[in-house]
Amino acid sequence: MPFQIPENLHPDCGPVAWMLGTWRGNGRGDYPTIEPYQYGQELVFQQDGRPFLHYFARSWVIDDEGKTVRQGAQETGFLRCRPEGQVELVLTHNTGFVEIWYGTAENGKLELTTDAVARTESAKEVTAGHRLYGNVEGDLLYAYDMAAVGQPLQPHLWARLQRA
Repeated sequence: MPFQIPENLHPDCGPVAWMLGTWRGNGRGDYPTIEPYQYGQELVFQQDGRPFLHYFARSWVIDDEGKTVRQGAQETGFLRCRPEGQVELVLTHNTGFVEIWYGTAENGKLELTTDAVARTESAKEVTAGHRLYGNVEGDLLYAYDMAAVGQPLQPHLWARLQRA
């Protein structure tokens, strides 16, 4: 699907402009404390001319035929774009935790690492994360590593999404 850079895009958002729009696809999840699973996902990146992108993601667990088994995680936040490809991400999860991430964007790649994680009283313990997003053959591929519930940082989610 063709992509056009918006005329009002803030210059600091240039390194992540390729992410704008809606992306859909499937991925896999795994972690030592859970059974492996497959999921469907939709990511939406929007902008309004200021130096940030609004981000929203929702997912649903699927079976081997791709049918929805149950709803999954949701997250929303702001990817704050700084000069020279520096980025900050403020992210909130429906499961009760919030994160602050720092990273860099360049050449169709966005890499982020957590700086701070806070959680509600009822949320599971999440202590750190690493996210890598890439534009690969026009698709959005990502991998999310997580440290949580006493486990060290390790792979948790990975997906390939197409522009909707």
